[in-house]
Amino acid sequence: MSSEKGRIIVISGPSGTGKGSIIARLLELRPQMKFSVSATTRVRRENEEDGVAYYFMTHDRFREMISRDEFLEYAEYVGEFYGTPKQPIYDCVKNGTDIVLDIEVKGARQIMSKEPEAITIFVTPPNMDELERRLRVRGTDSEEKMKARLERARAELEEKVYYDNIVVNDNVNHAAEEILSIIIGKE
Repeated sequence: MSSEKGRIIVISGPSGTGKGSIIARLLELRPQMKFSVSATTRVRRENEEDGVAYYFMTHDRFREMISRDEFLEYAEYVGEFYGTPKQPIYDCVKNGTDIVLDIEVKGARQIMSKEPEAITIFVTPPNMDELERRLRVRGTDSEEKMKARLERARAELEEKVYYDNIVVNDNVNHAAEEILSIIIGKE
């Protein structure tokens, strides 16, 4: 790493844009980077492990952490809370390790205001039809939640103007390589 301090790399975009897949590939391409594990109150999906995908917790526990100012950012999304615990982020930066955050747009704006040197990347789908297809393939949401996600996605796409970089995910490998180029270019 060319700098003493690590960097915060914020990757955002609407649900279903493939951020998780892109980040997994990015970490394969650059294994010295770390991934920030977020906290959430949403129900754990079958393939998710607590402390790896997210720290899964109750609404009460999450609110307790908010009251103690233990989050770098947090937001409510379709009835669930999501947030980034501060300490692991600052530990990585202090130790010279770049850390990648998968953050929704409201949380990303909070980080941008607190950490203006963060590298911000907005991931978009090729188009809305593809985004809806990806969300439906998951099969995890009721029709009501699906409509809420799509409505939210349309609004979130308007937020891309606040990011330093925009990447279209029409291919996971290509998108991960493009993000890696952005990160390397900032060293």
